[in-house]
Amino acid sequence: MKTVTMSILAVLLATPLLAEPIKPIVGQDGYMAYCAACHGNDGRGNGPEAADLPTPPADLTQLAENNSGVFPFGDVIHTIDGRIPLKGHGGPMPIFGELFAEDFNSANAPYIGEEIIRGRILALAYYLESIQELGI
Repeated sequence: MKTVTMSILAVLLATPLLAEPIKPIVGQDGYMAYCAACHGNDGRGNGPEAADLPTPPADLTQLAENNSGVFPFGDVIHTIDGRIPLKGHGGPMPIFGELFAEDFNSANAPYIGEEIIRGRILALAYYLESIQELGI
């Protein structure tokens, strides 16, 4: 009975943390660090590196508009991650899943590295969802 009570207590204490949505601002820092050079500070594909790329970067503010008004959350995550074979946007976009994994090799974080990588990618996706412009 004591184990069941402790388990229920743990779930109740953790519930507010799990129910709290990830704020888009969390991903903004990651976006500025990893994406803005090509996609621009505003996400429109006009970053300082854009002119040097063989394929113009996507306007990330139009992802929902170009998908019948629905933000393509799964496609965005898979494109950012890059470790799942997916026809991306045809350019030299880094594989951020691998890039983020370099920070968490087995010596540094053998059990939580993948969760942190996925968290970073999820935060970026939520940020991109927050900058969508529909009907413009």
